[in-house]
Amino acid sequence: MSEQNFTVVVGSRNPVKVRAVAKALAMYYPDAEIDCQGIDAPSQVPEQPITTQQTRDGAVNRLRYCQQHQAADFYAAIEGGVDMFEDGPATFAYVAIARGEHLSVGRGANMPLPPSVYQALEQGEELGPLMDKLFNTKNIKQKGGAIGLLTNGLATREDNYVHALILALVQFAHKELFAL
Repeated sequence: MSEQNFTVVVGSRNPVKVRAVAKALAMYYPDAEIDCQGIDAPSQVPEQPITTQQTRDGAVNRLRYCQQHQAADFYAAIEGGVDMFEDGPATFAYVAIARGEHLSVGRGANMPLPPSVYQALEQGEELGPLMDKLFNTKNIKQKGGAIGLLTNGLATREDNYVHALILALVQFAHKELFAL
């Protein structure tokens, strides 16, 4: 594989997730030609993960599925979830990226959620459709996400994913420090 050309399989067809992976890799490999494709990959966790562990497992499960079903230079997956923390409920995302046999897992920032939203999630609702109802939007999860709505557009779901991926890619950028 040339550093100038590589393929990436993302464990989702959500354009926000595919774009985030492509953007993060393009930052580390600005001269590379990156072919980044999303596929349907099962998370094997609930549609709306409501614990940190479920969310991490979902990202890793999606990535492993990609590895088993596609040939690529990089594999990536992103899983958004919610949990109750010491300071209240929050939404966040886990990212998983692999090159060869090496897997790096990272996490995005927590964004506080209103208690009423968290209660609805605990009752089985999913964050994207719930936000669509609250803010009268359509398919926000493939756009700015709850983060975009609740920050009044100051941050987006994609921003959070890109940042988490940039941090997870540190292990590949400095292989010698991580004994890869």
